[in-house]
Amino acid sequence: MIASIRSGGETGVDRAALDSAIELGLPYEGWCPAGGWAEDHPVPPGLLAHYPHLTETPSRDPAQRTEWNVRDSDATLILTCRDTAAPSPGTRFTAIVAERLRRPCLVVRVFEDPDSEVLAAFVASLGERPVTLNVAGPRESGCPGIYAAAKGFLTVALRA
Repeated sequence: MIASIRSGGETGVDRAALDSAIELGLPYEGWCPAGGWAEDHPVPPGLLAHYPHLTETPSRDPAQRTEWNVRDSDATLILTCRDTAAPSPGTRFTAIVAERLRRPCLVVRVFEDPDSEVLAAFVASLGERPVTLNVAGPRESGCPGIYAAAKGFLTVALRA
């Protein structure tokens, strides 16, 4: 069972996770860079104007946001773009942090029409207690269409 969705709020996958959680009535949380910075919200309060349950990190560096979101979650779901051989630097960093912190991590190729049951099976494998799921992946600018693909997948997968 998913207790809450955690994400940093950047465009693309992060934003799709937050919007899906809100649409489905799931609690959301997460760390975002200082000032609520995102590529489409560079001026404070940035993301925080739209997603008040996010918390600013001390740094504007997105790496801190990424690391803290992995750290403060039970597991991470990474939704990838079409070319998984060359993930974005942020997506690659998320996977590295999850491995370093020994957090379970599931990678789903969201453009390949994934079975939404794969997320349910992953969450079930974590045990019976409620899970805080970090959701990450590329920005919209680095993978056009990823927001729509991720939101479609997450809305179905999280509803189940």
